[in-house]
Amino acid sequence: MATAHQPPVVAEDEAVAGAVDTAAAAVDTAALESAFDAAVAADERIEPRDWMPDAYRATLVRQIAQHAHSEIIGMQPEANWITRAPSLRRKAILMAKVQDEAGHGLYLYSAAETLGTSRDELLDKLHAGRQKYSSIFNYPTLTWADVGAIGWLVDGAAITNQVPLCRCSYGPYARAMVRICKEESFHQRQGYELLLALSRGTPEQHEMAQDAVNRWWWPSLMMFGPPDAESSHSEQSMTWKIKRHSNDELRQRFVDICVPQAESLGLTLPDPDLKWNEERGQHDFGAIDWSEFWSVLKGNGPCNEQRLTQRRRAHEEGAWVREAAAAYAAKHSDHDKDRRPATPGTHGEATA
Repeated sequence: MATAHQPPVVAEDEAVAGAVDTAAAAVDTAALESAFDAAVAADERIEPRDWMPDAYRATLVRQIAQHAHSEIIGMQPEANWITRAPSLRRKAILMAKVQDEAGHGLYLYSAAETLGTSRDELLDKLHAGRQKYSSIFNYPTLTWADVGAIGWLVDGAAITNQVPLCRCSYGPYARAMVRICKEESFHQRQGYELLLALSRGTPEQHEMAQDAVNRWWWPSLMMFGPPDAESSHSEQSMTWKIKRHSNDELRQRFVDICVPQAESLGLTLPDPDLKWNEERGQHDFGAIDWSEFWSVLKGNGPCNEQRLTQRRRAHEEGAWVREAAAAYAAKHSDHDKDRRPATPGTHGEATA
């Protein structure tokens, strides 16, 4: 029998049990991490119900959210020209493109939701300035030729960056990218064809096309993100096979694609240092002004405030649509429930 002077053994037993549970949890986590790493190494897809490291989940949420926000914000510069398109054909093409971008944003928000974060949460962070979108959309569209430059250069850079994402290790993101990349290819061809028409038009039209390319070329190169040495996420994302290529690799690929296309367009890329390097089998190009990139990213671009203000206003003005949709869904859910056949054995019915 224990006396008043003897310490209770219950606390000691609980401490031992707690230590055992902690050790077991550590073993389980190590096994899960090992299985996750093996799946990624084998190029298997990670699905929403699979175990994944918290850092992997957070990286995906950050990247997918930024991608989704970019599609939604990216509607603004081109929508600015829908009412001023020079022909009905051009208007229809541009409207279809802007609609595609809205759809891309919805696909991507849906992919992010599979990671346990709500669309409302992501939009709240965007509107509060706590999540980013591509810095390229903080530049103004000054002329009709800018619509072509965005299609050729901006969407061309997007395709270069996004096609490898079709093999992303996270299944929902990879599958969303397959359709997005097909539609982005249409966008790129639309921009190229528009610039080609202007370049072969009047001297004034050619000059307008060249001016647009001059203004959009360098921001397009910045779209791939900072140099590899300054990228805080790139290496880990490549280890997890979220990304397949580094920022600098993708940027070089884009330059090599654009040079012959510019020649076909009859336009000049605004880089006096751009030249073919026979030894490397690639083009050398001039230094990028990364101070401009970081400044725009911090909110100091020509249109940062305008883009976010317009996005917040659109969200607020669309509140009634979301409320109506929610009410409609709730009403029909209740209606379907009322029409559902009664389960055998209810309402006093005999059962076998």
